[in-house]
Amino acid sequence: MTPLSRRQLLGAGLSSAALAMLTGCATPGTTSVNSQPVIAAASGGEKITLKYWAWLKDLQKVADVWNASHPNVQVEAVWIPGGNDGGYQQLYAALAAGGGPDIGQVEMRSIPEFMLVNGLVDLSRYGADDYAHLYDQTLWSQVSYVDGVYGIPQDSGPMALFYQPAVFETVGGAPPATWDDWLVLARELRGADAYIDCFPLADASFFAALATQAGANWLRAEDDGWVINMTDEATLQVARFFDGAIDEDLVETGYAAYSPAWFAAAAKGQIASVVTASWGDALIEGVSNGSGKWEVAPMPTWGDSGYGSSYMGGSTAAVFANSAHPKEALEFAVWMTTSQEGIDAMIENSGIGWSPSPETIGSKRQQPSEFFSGQNYNEEIFVPATEQQNTDWSWWPTTQQSFNILSDGFRQKASGTSLVDSLATSEKLVMKSFQNKGLSIRKEES
Repeated sequence: MTPLSRRQLLGAGLSSAALAMLTGCATPGTTSVNSQPVIAAASGGEKITLKYWAWLKDLQKVADVWNASHPNVQVEAVWIPGGNDGGYQQLYAALAAGGGPDIGQVEMRSIPEFMLVNGLVDLSRYGADDYAHLYDQTLWSQVSYVDGVYGIPQDSGPMALFYQPAVFETVGGAPPATWDDWLVLARELRGADAYIDCFPLADASFFAALATQAGANWLRAEDDGWVINMTDEATLQVARFFDGAIDEDLVETGYAAYSPAWFAAAAKGQIASVVTASWGDALIEGVSNGSGKWEVAPMPTWGDSGYGSSYMGGSTAAVFANSAHPKEALEFAVWMTTSQEGIDAMIENSGIGWSPSPETIGSKRQQPSEFFSGQNYNEEIFVPATEQQNTDWSWWPTTQQSFNILSDGFRQKASGTSLVDSLATSEKLVMKSFQNKGLSIRKEES
């Protein structure tokens, strides 16, 4: 990832008025807490309580593990809806009112949007850089910018192929090493009345993950603003590939993975596999009578180009601008995401995705899985996957809006518009969305 500063996030010539337009609710203003003096840690013997707003289930049970050994720094978990399901609106509103939590769950892709409204504490001012070596460096780069660190990686989603060996074997197939192999197997499976996978036209995050694996980097910040290229060869390669797969009826587009229809089809052997993130294992375990019928293999690659894997999803524990105790909030976030007891508690109680600490993937994930045919897939498949990532990919200030635009374009595939054509249209609309918010953006020169 190319580091960028808050100035680059803003783009050339962004006014205070334009800044105030960046979210759909009131913002906390344009004065950054990071321009103020560092807030001292609580004095010895002083008892404080940190509020942590997140959509992780049973997060209080994780906090209680910390609380038991830190009587002077207690953590209180407050549940909020998922980010784009209402959680972010609550966080923005709380910031605007001068309140909010000490720590909030923020997806990595949403960090730039909160930075734009001065919503996050630069944790490098409180010693975050001292902990950088404890984290997966691809993830650390997605919370780090030229002028600071704006979140602590909480979990992520390296990708692989979950599959049903017995269904593959009906056509003599094996886990595909490349996407070309995947295409051959997909055709054979259709002859056996099964789909190899789904392609979600309404969720652009899946396509973005595939483009990332192929080597794409859609947006980057330069000194004079943003540069966009959503029609580079890597992205077009993925679009052409799935245009063909959809046209041949090789993937299911009528429903998405983990929908009720998907579970029913997977239980009948009509969905043979799913390329998804590590957190997909918990969902796949919901397939009726599926225990012992699934295994995990590396994600197919784009031949000699691209990367071995990709990430889909990932959250941070971000310290919010109105926190009176950022130093202690940082210390809790680091404990939660790097200590054995913190990670084990998050896996056990909150079902987090992949641990951000290369040294501690979690005790439960170091053991063979009965459901996944006795395979120790986390260590065999996902540990290597974390080392095979596109480190140049970076997020931008309007990521969610851009994904909505792309999804709207992909939905038109059903009425005859190709994925390739919709990319060009979506790119223009993304540029317009930047301009409407006062952000400077230009198309990359070919």
